[in-house]
Amino acid sequence: MTTFLTLLAGMALMLALVAAVQRFMRFPAQTPQDYAAMEPAFDIRKHLSGPMTCEGVIYGPMGRVSSRFTADMHGTWDGDSGTLAEHFRYDSGTEQDREWRLTLLSGGRIRAEADDLVGRGEGTQKGAAVQLCYTIRLPESAGGHALDVTDWLYLIDETTIVNRSQFRKYGIKVAELVATMRKVDA
Repeated sequence: MTTFLTLLAGMALMLALVAAVQRFMRFPAQTPQDYAAMEPAFDIRKHLSGPMTCEGVIYGPMGRVSSRFTADMHGTWDGDSGTLAEHFRYDSGTEQDREWRLTLLSGGRIRAEADDLVGRGEGTQKGAAVQLCYTIRLPESAGGHALDVTDWLYLIDETTIVNRSQFRKYGIKVAELVATMRKVDA
C-alpha cells in the first residue's frame, strides 16, 4: 500500500510540474492578464496609429535567423474601427503588403481581419500588452501553408512596441518573429 501511495504522490508531483512548465515557461501560456498592471497602458487606437517603421528577424524551426525585414506601417482609426497598412521588404528582395482591419470591442477584446487570414483573428489588450491569435495562409511562393500564430505586442514607451510572434503547424513551432515598431515623427 505504501508503494502505491508513493507512486501516486510521484505522479501527482509530475503532473504539477508539467502544469507549471506549461503555464510559466511556454510562450502560448502567457495571458493578457499577466500584463494588466504594467504601464503605460496599450491602446491600439493610439499606439497603432499614424506612420510607423518596423525592423525584425524571423527565426526558422532550428532557431537560426532565416529572414530579416523592414516595414513601413500606417494606422488609421475611426472610433473603434481601424486599418493598419503594412509594406514589408525582406532581405531576399521580396516585398509583401498586408492590410489589417481591426475592431476594438468591449473589455479590450480585439477582432482582426486581413486577406491572408483563415477566418478572423481574436485578441485582447490589457495593461502594456496586446495578444492576438489567428491563422495565416502563407503565399504559394512560401508553400501556401496555414499557420497558427500568436502575436504579443509589448508597449515599451509611447512610441516603441516590441512584437514577438510564434508560428505553429500542428502545434509544433515552425518559426518565430521578433520585431521593433516605432512611431515616425510626422
